[in-house]
Amino acid sequence: MNPIPHYQVTAGLIRDGDRLLISQRKPDGLHGGLWEFPGGKLEDGETLQECLKRELIEELAILVEVGEETCEVNHAYSHYRITLHVFQCRYLNGPPQALGCTQWKWVRLQQLEDYNFPEADRPVIEMLMNGKDR
Repeated sequence: MNPIPHYQVTAGLIRDGDRLLISQRKPDGLHGGLWEFPGGKLEDGETLQECLKRELIEELAILVEVGEETCEVNHAYSHYRITLHVFQCRYLNGPPQALGCTQWKWVRLQQLEDYNFPEADRPVIEMLMNGKDR
């Protein structure tokens, strides 16, 4: 029996005033149609910060300054496991474009519960709601 794959994944908490940037995954992929804090899977030879910067350029065509890691979430899905590394990001420039996602939105904290997120993002939302991310 093969071991269950374990991936290192990054996500950015990108703010514009009191709003956060979220993106919707493409419908045909893993967790298709769900919303997420933008980011993605670590590639060989990358640091977590480099991964997040690359993913944000590929998915949304935006530049950020990656700040401190806010939290780490370990989650097991049925066929794989992830460690989600969540970073504070400072939005530098580039109007977001839906390149690697279906759409994106700037939403207020209270609006997060109106969107369907993958299970691994739930502890991040809970942390944000409790004001423990700063």
